[in-house]
Amino acid sequence: MKIIKSLRSALLWTIGGVYFGGFLITLILLSYLLPSEKYDPYIKKGLRWLFRLLRVPVAVEGLEHLEPHKTYLFMANHVSIFDIPLLGGYIPHFVRGVEADRQFRWPLYGYVVRRVGNIPISRENIHASIRSIHLAAERLKAGYSLVILPEGHRTLDGRLRPFKKLPFYLAKKAGCEIVPVGMSGLFSLKRKGCWHIHPGPVKIRFGKPIDRKTVEQLSVTELRDLTRKAIEQLIEWH
Repeated sequence: MKIIKSLRSALLWTIGGVYFGGFLITLILLSYLLPSEKYDPYIKKGLRWLFRLLRVPVAVEGLEHLEPHKTYLFMANHVSIFDIPLLGGYIPHFVRGVEADRQFRWPLYGYVVRRVGNIPISRENIHASIRSIHLAAERLKAGYSLVILPEGHRTLDGRLRPFKKLPFYLAKKAGCEIVPVGMSGLFSLKRKGCWHIHPGPVKIRFGKPIDRKTVEQLSVTELRDLTRKAIEQLIEWH
């Protein structure tokens, strides 16, 4: 049984890797030919196809809570390396991410995420992190939605880790609404520290936005705790 799981995982890594590599190269070419808003639908379709190739059915709930032309700061739980493809493929808005700066040094992927406009943030250098938060706030104020994972690191046991405070300083500085997002099934699909891929259903659920008035009135700690509770309630625990 273990051999079968390993062979299946090796096959899925090969299929997914070849597809994703071609997707990234195509994305680089498009980024030189078109404005980002024009090729963004290709990003979403391409990321959705990744899950189809891996035989992972995706369910989406809560889209009725979102207004099409509104600027949001999406916050989600951090589960797997598939978090970013899931969020990028299924958040309906034009959205860019705030990602760990080490990912911007990965071959090909790092160039692409910088090219499309994602923002690097350091986990070790607080001054660099603050600069990234200021840049993210400017983007939000300019009308560009962002997604950030406030745990900072992937979960090791499937449960939520403590939330960092900086994402909530960002929300207050930008004065924008926070959309809590709960992702379920990704820990079973691919957990940190294990190379096996176990195809199965995943779900992404969008909660009701935390309005600007609440963001402004609550302290950073209160806002962090409120958002964490909202995300926790959106996750399906098994």
